[in-house]
Amino acid sequence: MLSSNSQTASLSSIVFTLASFGVASTVFYLFVLSTYRVFFHPLAKYPGPLLAKLTDWYSVYHAYIGDRHLEFYRCHETYGPIFRYGPNSLSINSNTALKIIYGHKSNVQKSQFYSVFPPTKDTFNTHSSINKAQHARKRRVISHAFSDSAVKNMEKYILANVRTLTSRLGEGAREKGWSVPQNMADWANYLTFDVMGDLCFGKAFEMLEREDNRHVIDLIGNAAHMHLILGTNPTIKHLGLNKVLFSKIYNMRMQYMAYSRAQAAERQKLGLETDRKDFFYYLLNARDPETGHGFTAPELWGESNLLIIAGSDTTSTALASSFFYLTHNPLTLKKLVEEVRSTFNDVEEIHTGPELNICHYLRAVIDESMRLSPPVGGILPREVLPGGLTIDGHEIPAGTVVGTPHYALHHNPAYYPNPFAFTPERWIVESSLEVTKDTVALAQSAFCPFSIGPRGCIGKGLAYAELMTSLARTVWLFDMRLSPGITVGQGNSGAEWGRERATEYQLKDCFTSMKEGPLVEFRERN
Repeated sequence: MLSSNSQTASLSSIVFTLASFGVASTVFYLFVLSTYRVFFHPLAKYPGPLLAKLTDWYSVYHAYIGDRHLEFYRCHETYGPIFRYGPNSLSINSNTALKIIYGHKSNVQKSQFYSVFPPTKDTFNTHSSINKAQHARKRRVISHAFSDSAVKNMEKYILANVRTLTSRLGEGAREKGWSVPQNMADWANYLTFDVMGDLCFGKAFEMLEREDNRHVIDLIGNAAHMHLILGTNPTIKHLGLNKVLFSKIYNMRMQYMAYSRAQAAERQKLGLETDRKDFFYYLLNARDPETGHGFTAPELWGESNLLIIAGSDTTSTALASSFFYLTHNPLTLKKLVEEVRSTFNDVEEIHTGPELNICHYLRAVIDESMRLSPPVGGILPREVLPGGLTIDGHEIPAGTVVGTPHYALHHNPAYYPNPFAFTPERWIVESSLEVTKDTVALAQSAFCPFSIGPRGCIGKGLAYAELMTSLARTVWLFDMRLSPGITVGQGNSGAEWGRERATEYQLKDCFTSMKEGPLVEFRERN
């Protein structure tokens, strides 16, 4: 009979042998997998960072630190118009890729990137719906809330909040009437979140006037950031690692979901017994013309939850960017002021309509700001369906994830000469000898701040209405200047590649964008 010591030694030997075998098997598996992905995978011929070819953790890292939009740009500069950003993923930096991947009748579907955050376990909104038929049904229903008549009915809520914004910007007048420095990232956030609160939940969050709810901005930013991190590698969520590796971001995301659910429930109690023709009014009334069905209660919350993020975070970035580029380009600001003040005799004349639409320079300033600093700067991934795709001469096999990165495409000199210059004139035919109908059409062919095609942003018209009225009213009422000696929002020469330009508004890619600055001073016009 073996002694207890001998039994223990024998058991230890077995455990050690099994552990060694397990480690060896794992190492062998990883070696074989790595060899396959680098040399024998269907995408092996495409260049890209070695780590990206091996694992999606490459993308997780850049998603976490917030420079993923810049990394796409850097890799395209290094590897050319097409590169491999994941074991099974390609990024293609061309206007033809944009049209083929995202256009109507494209042979793709949303990738599993969108599967990580349905509003509830069994509910998908228009953002997270991968199934095309499911998405089409939701889009048909929600389109009622974005019709021209619906947007016109909701304009009074936008204007009420814009009035509050402009009343706050001139506060704290100092020497020669200039206000204290105002952080325009903050004010843009407060405005757009108050507007979407009004439109989605029947009441503004009152961020423009009070500090009580301003913490929600951080919650929403982190909710989007969590989506980006997990979307780049859904296995993290499937294994529950997000609660451990990214606990702070995860917890803030859950706080936001609880907050928005409570706001939606409060608005739903009002039902149709109100004279407010806001998003909820239209969503409660809307029916799919093909099926006759409307939204269930969970779907209502899922859509309103989406609208808050999609309709506020992105619009606020576009607005803050516009203030950044105007105050860093005084001649452009002067030209915009002349256009707006010569078009309108009173600030209350500034609202959606023919007069605002003829302010072409105003629209060009907004578009150029979104080109240089797109609110969604990264990539919207799509999975190629059976039959494959042909893009720029490349045969892309089914199952491959493809996309066109917005920031990289918006800085492609093939479509935008001198791509880092703030030049609103590039959008206006005959604004100079170099700008023709053809050059403007070429620029438009690669412009995608709202994406394009059947999955493009349904709220594009509403966003432009909010951006144009708020910016036009501000420049009509105030002179403004960059606060002297303050560089918040700028790049600097010692920063990473892509953040070295002082004239470029710096964003943190969290699927949407986080930002800071510029600090601007205002005074009432003479």
